[in-house]
Amino acid sequence: MKKLSKLIITRMEIQGKPCKVCAVSEENHIVELRLEQEKEKSILGNIYVGQVENIAANIQAAFIQIAPGTRCYFPLSEAEHAIYSAGRKGNSPLRPGDTLLVQVSRDAMKGKLPALSANLNFTGRYLVLTTGDKKFGLSSKLSSNDRHRLSSWLKEEIDRPDKEYGLIVRTNAADATREEILRELSWLKKRYERSALQGRNRTCFSLIMETDPFYIAALRDAYGKNLEEILTDIPEIKENISLYLEDNSPELKDKLRFYQDKLLPLYKLYRLESAVDTVLHEKVWMKSGGFLVIQQTEAFVSIDVNSGKYTGKKKMEETFRKINLEAAQEITRQLRLRNLSGIILIDFINMENPDHREELFHVLQKLLRNDPVKSRAIDITPLHILEMTRKKVRRPVIEDIRELIICEK
Repeated sequence: MKKLSKLIITRMEIQGKPCKVCAVSEENHIVELRLEQEKEKSILGNIYVGQVENIAANIQAAFIQIAPGTRCYFPLSEAEHAIYSAGRKGNSPLRPGDTLLVQVSRDAMKGKLPALSANLNFTGRYLVLTTGDKKFGLSSKLSSNDRHRLSSWLKEEIDRPDKEYGLIVRTNAADATREEILRELSWLKKRYERSALQGRNRTCFSLIMETDPFYIAALRDAYGKNLEEILTDIPEIKENISLYLEDNSPELKDKLRFYQDKLLPLYKLYRLESAVDTVLHEKVWMKSGGFLVIQQTEAFVSIDVNSGKYTGKKKMEETFRKINLEAAQEITRQLRLRNLSGIILIDFINMENPDHREELFHVLQKLLRNDPVKSRAIDITPLHILEMTRKKVRRPVIEDIRELIICEK
């Protein structure tokens, strides 16, 4: 059974610096944080007419400007999906001066440039329309019955001989009606036509499509069936969400609430300061008395599990089993809360019993299936290090906090 969640959008200060925050709460625990500076907006998801500055053949990449002086990284493998502007035709290699439609696929992080894709994605609650990959796909989290039903509703799109775009059916679609699916498909097609088709006639550096506000993106990504409440104390944000729901998810309108208690601010009610404080510290204590040490390096994320203050009276092997299982649950929460991604190495407490190690691996796999971001446990090495990966999309929350503090100085 899925956990009921609440989406909270409010303002707060972090180390004296004002920002907007969007948080997801499950069972009275904050499991996700998104931050935005009051005067800054993320460009993740924006579509531009970019211009190729130069080609770096040694790393199979190009550097593309999306605005004068704003350089981004573009893998050359993406060029096969390119929609060129300025009348260019043919399949000749990408060259300096070319202008094409590009979408920001990854925020700048750790000094690295933002990354671009030529496979434009138009994302809704139930579907994703793609210009590069013209295949039909379904979320692996959908049941076989859901997959069959949804495929039958979209059969006309699947069977089109002249496919201009691909479609991906998201997990949220499991709870949607046929009418909701087809209505969203129509909406996504209009966005595609305005951006991918008409955009090729726009001038260099034009912003073709601006990404949805960060709180709308969080709402869109939320699993609707388990979304209990959408809560904000910012009037203009309530209005924006109301308009979005009217057009895209009218079934969720009754869940939108405006919070007005002046004596207890919304961020205090949901203890958002405590969640931010957790992100700022490497050590995380668990109920058993054990603790995690979470460290981010350039190459990977390291998580060390320690027995700490645990004083269980059972046999040592059972003690370690209990701490590790608790750690697996806390780790999956911390990955979402901190938005950690890439290669993740977890040093659980060593257990001699192979059945216990296998149990731990399968428990972690099961917990990762609840993560909205694609995550996968790979294996346990001979040194008892568990290897896993989590898809990189947004930068870690700690980087948002650091940028907020630096920019406001």
